[in-house]
Amino acid sequence: MLSQKMGKTLLAALLGTVLLAAGCGGGGGSQTAGTAPTAGTGKKVITIGLKADPPTLDPSTSTALVDRMVYASLYDKLFDIDPSGKIVPMLVSSYEVSPDGKTYTLKLKEGVKFHDGTDFDAEAVKFNFERNMNGESSRRKSELKVVEDVTVVDQHTVQIKLKEPFAPLISILADRSGMMVSPAAVKQYGDDFLNHPVGTGPFVFVEHVKGDHVTLKRNDNYWNGKVNVDEVTYKVFTNGTAKVQNLRSGMLDIIDEVPVKEIPAIKGDANLQLVAEPSMGYMGFYLNNSKPPFDNKYLRQAVERAIDREAVVKVLFNGYALPGRSPFAPGNLAYNSELDKPVKPNPDEIKQLLAKGGKPNGFSFKMYIATSTENEQFGAVIQNMLKPYNINVQLEKLEFGQLIEKGDNGDFEALNLGWSGRQDPDQNFYDFVVTGTSNNDGRISIPKLDELAVGARVEIDEAKRRQMYEEAVKILQEEAGYVYVYHQYNLLAMNKKISGFTYVPDGLIRTATLDKQ
Repeated sequence: MLSQKMGKTLLAALLGTVLLAAGCGGGGGSQTAGTAPTAGTGKKVITIGLKADPPTLDPSTSTALVDRMVYASLYDKLFDIDPSGKIVPMLVSSYEVSPDGKTYTLKLKEGVKFHDGTDFDAEAVKFNFERNMNGESSRRKSELKVVEDVTVVDQHTVQIKLKEPFAPLISILADRSGMMVSPAAVKQYGDDFLNHPVGTGPFVFVEHVKGDHVTLKRNDNYWNGKVNVDEVTYKVFTNGTAKVQNLRSGMLDIIDEVPVKEIPAIKGDANLQLVAEPSMGYMGFYLNNSKPPFDNKYLRQAVERAIDREAVVKVLFNGYALPGRSPFAPGNLAYNSELDKPVKPNPDEIKQLLAKGGKPNGFSFKMYIATSTENEQFGAVIQNMLKPYNINVQLEKLEFGQLIEKGDNGDFEALNLGWSGRQDPDQNFYDFVVTGTSNNDGRISIPKLDELAVGARVEIDEAKRRQMYEEAVKILQEEAGYVYVYHQYNLLAMNKKISGFTYVPDGLIRTATLDKQ
């Protein structure tokens, strides 16, 4: 255990580091949202501040939460999540599952059209499945590889046949794999569809100026009720403090993430309202298991064991996060409080692990972080926690899209990326830990872990699934393939002139029902 003196000294050092990082401001400090978008235009415009530029507007190739913020306006899904966290039909009117769990029959909503005027129907659903399953650049392949065949029964009925029972399917169809894009637009634009997105959602794409904003206009023919505002603009702010300042000045109407240090200012402003709710996700950092230094299990363990998760949450979040050591947050089927419980660093154990790893005097590695102030602060805290063990972390900032690319290519030693979380435990786990899967940036490859993750997918019995995930998490923690640090909160803020907002546990801002005084 850390001595009390060492613990106090470390905490003081961490606080000093965070204050220094906050004072530096980070990238984007000079950004503003310009003039108030509604003023003098006669339009009712809602401007939403995003923490990063969306890397892609094509759900088939997307891996970023910031993408999904925009998708909530552009695309409808086959299924969605309601405010209670329950999965409910969206573009599906009803569905049936065969007794053997291998055939799903979906009845589709009628009269729905894509933004380009083409019909949403069973052929469109089949097209989307096949694109996600077979597309060269698709990131949805592993989610849907259990699908054997998709058949058009009639114009508004589609049948999905599976190779084997697959418990997470409906949850997966409530996310990117269930987002319906226009087949005609895909055929027209090909690989450039990401710059010409066409869905069935409440808003229609206008433009994406990289690094600055995405603008959408109202879908006057929206199938799911009247859309109240004329335009939604997503404005990019990598500096959280600047984003809050623009919210307070009225230049922004909603922001996607509030820095914890700005929460008192939000709460103290009579014109603003704060939404602070636990998320379904996790945050931490990848260690590249396939290359030095982290192809060495003992060095991975030394880093994983050296993180004081409770101190991270205290220093950075003032209680607006939950320290954790697993991919499953409270409320998830696979959540286990004992397995998720943070463990205080033991200096003797960490020294032994370094010695076993052949680095008794410590070692160095580079960690990539995003350019936001919050990510810089996180990196600085991790850097200071590892320093007492002569584990030296070199931090390098990258734009968010570059960070994603580094992860995709395995071109890193350590990489700070988390996950926003999903309803089914499979979606927080499988694609991140199974050998060769799309989000396994850490190149984790453990046969027993693969076996358990695959088995949990096909097991319908919830108690048995839970046992499999518990065993899998124990293996993942022992191997230290990824360093889980905390479960983030969804921290949103908005002007009180905004009405019609409903919080949903996925943390996405749904604009279909929003209005503005």
